[in-house]
Amino acid sequence: MTAQHKTDTRDWVAHIERIRDQEDRRAFAELFAHFAPRIKGFLIRSGTDMALAEECTQDVMATLWQKSHLFDPTRASVATWIFTIARNRKIDLLRKQRRPEPEDLPWGPEAEPDQEEALGLQQECARLGRAIAELPEKQRELIERAYFGDLSHSEIAEETGLPLGTIKSRIRLALDRLRHAMK
Repeated sequence: MTAQHKTDTRDWVAHIERIRDQEDRRAFAELFAHFAPRIKGFLIRSGTDMALAEECTQDVMATLWQKSHLFDPTRASVATWIFTIARNRKIDLLRKQRRPEPEDLPWGPEAEPDQEEALGLQQECARLGRAIAELPEKQRELIERAYFGDLSHSEIAEETGLPLGTIKSRIRLALDRLRHAMK
């Protein structure tokens, strides 16, 4: 196993705890090195432009440092928690970009479909988070590595030592469960 693979399989909960309890800069640097490029890639793949993705990634990592005390390992994995922060931060930044300057504000009442859409998206994301948390552990870990960790099936196989067919099968089963949970 290479040094990079050892880093990718670290106990991220312990890192969050060291940040929370000791303001451990080394633990933060390791989390940053691992998650920042993945967050940025996730945001870019979801249609965010490069500048906003970079701004959002920096904001997410600053939030992680400042709010590490809010992480609850019984509710989500570190990756799920971080990517939920990223999704929420992206929504906030997009809203902020669309907000007109005071002199551009129209007079009179205004419809607010964006808030309803954002609330629907937040509720759907919360349902997805619960559905992911309810997956069997072996499936949940592979889903998190593939989608939040941005690893290919082959990279997951190399990292875990599991056969590629097992990984594909578990991910397929997990996605099927998630599809049914989201109906």
